[in-house]
Amino acid sequence: MKENLPVDELKEVISKTKESYNIENPSIPFIEGDGIGVDIWSPSKDVFDAAVRKAYNNERKIDWLEVLAGQKAFDSTGEWLPDDTISQIDDYGVGIKGPLTTPVGGGIRSLNVAIRQKLDLYVCLRPMRWFKGVLTPTKNPQDVNMVLFRENTEDVYAGKELEATSEEVIKLNSFLKEEFGWDIREDSGIGIKPVSKTASEKLIRAAIQYAVDQERKNVVLVHKGNIMKFTEGAFRSWGYELVKKEFSDVAVSWEDCGGDPGDKILIQDVIADAFLQQILIKPSDFDVIATTNLNGDYLSDALAAQIGGIGISPGGNINYETGRAMFEATHGTAPKYAGQDKVNPGSLLLSGEMMFRYIGWEDAADLLIAAISDAIEKGIVTYDLARGRENATTVSTSDFCNYLVEFIES
Repeated sequence: MKENLPVDELKEVISKTKESYNIENPSIPFIEGDGIGVDIWSPSKDVFDAAVRKAYNNERKIDWLEVLAGQKAFDSTGEWLPDDTISQIDDYGVGIKGPLTTPVGGGIRSLNVAIRQKLDLYVCLRPMRWFKGVLTPTKNPQDVNMVLFRENTEDVYAGKELEATSEEVIKLNSFLKEEFGWDIREDSGIGIKPVSKTASEKLIRAAIQYAVDQERKNVVLVHKGNIMKFTEGAFRSWGYELVKKEFSDVAVSWEDCGGDPGDKILIQDVIADAFLQQILIKPSDFDVIATTNLNGDYLSDALAAQIGGIGISPGGNINYETGRAMFEATHGTAPKYAGQDKVNPGSLLLSGEMMFRYIGWEDAADLLIAAISDAIEKGIVTYDLARGRENATTVSTSDFCNYLVEFIES
């Protein structure tokens, strides 16, 4: 398949993806997840089903198809991530999953990363918004309304490492000194982080097109190009080149407009460490973020803290060029809480809301947001969101989801 589609072809694929789900009974694969996956998946599915029934007058229904990954897959098949799981997600196109454990020992470093890489889900999409009633460490959490596009296939995810003092690192160190004159301490571990023009353009193109579609006012390219000039600095440069080549009718760089974009989307860039400060000081200034993998890791957790924690932070991994996507709870498996029916299912529920919007089921997504907003504002929440809040009613995972179903059906 052709890679790095220009924007006109990309828009066509995005439209066709939504059209393919304009049916009454689509099949959507799901992975229950490890640890607390057993607690959050089933009641969350009940909420998803209720939203679909209400939004479409009982004329649509999702056929949920379980596929295996993680401990459940290993116990059943002897494999942590069976080929059949990847094949079915690839065949059906869009899926959703709970948290997965990281296998101990050799082989797969991370099941989450493996799924992203096998399906080339090059965008990690993380919308960040505050829900009224959630306690946060910041003064004005309502000002946070950003969408993070994190590159999902390169940088540290595709990086290579050699252990300090190993035979391999000694050979590489010698080569680097002889060929480039690089003098690296002999007891250093060495890592390589690839950042390509192809992957950078794909990520930034998706971010700008999202800003166009959602009528956002700006896109900020976050990088550490002042130090890493040929990787992160190149990411910045390739982004600005792409704006001029494919988006000049709808977007303009800060350099070309002096900060006054008129009716166009403003494209700017900020050094990563400065941006971590700016999202605290003036979060309302930023809309859509496009960044490399490691920066995105830091930023997603920092922004999650500003809105009340990772428990209400959803995520999606998307290849806009093929239409493939996997939406997911962004937190860990929390095995010590498994089976207690007490944890917050918010991340999975909101990831389902993202999934509905991705496939064009906006009415179901709107119902989910309305129900979750109502529950949180009224203080009908799980223990983590009740902590420190006056007059909150602490409920179980299942009771929280039951409340959402009742709200949706009312």
